[in-house]
Amino acid sequence: MSQPSRLRTRYRDEVLPALMKDLGCSTPMQVPRLEKVVLNMGLGEAVQNVKVLDGAVEEIAAIAGQKPVITRAKKAIANFKLRAGMPIGCMVTLRGDRMYEFFDRLVNVALPRVRDFKGLSDRSFDGRGNYSLGIREQIIFPEINLDKIDKVKGMTISICTTARTDSDAKLLLRALGLPFRN
Repeated sequence: MSQPSRLRTRYRDEVLPALMKDLGCSTPMQVPRLEKVVLNMGLGEAVQNVKVLDGAVEEIAAIAGQKPVITRAKKAIANFKLRAGMPIGCMVTLRGDRMYEFFDRLVNVALPRVRDFKGLSDRSFDGRGNYSLGIREQIIFPEINLDKIDKVKGMTISICTTARTDSDAKLLLRALGLPFRN
């Protein structure tokens, strides 16, 4: 069996007991934990140029360490020259050790490389304990080779937790190292 990730070990040894005490949980199974992390790159310009999608797939695969799925349009929108079934983006869902490895790299390597970074907004919770953040440029990840970049693209990262409320999820994410403002 492979070595558990650094963040998973820290969660089990430090974060879990601290959250049990803070939230007043009687068993470790009541404590919120990370469920999955979804990376999504929507590419509206893929309607005119399908080659943009190939670069995005390679970049997301390098960042996540897992092959992404190409997302397709559900409905036709005439104003955007979009037909149902056309490829318009790519996404990947990370769970288990890959999720913990990605989250660790996001917090400790990628976010500190963002220009003028003052912390993440705490308004991006969805009301059910999940958090989403948008990244304007994929070049903050060290896996991306700057020489092969044809266009700077943004992405959405959704962090799904087992927490029932936003306050519990914020406690969990802050304990795992996600830098919120103030």
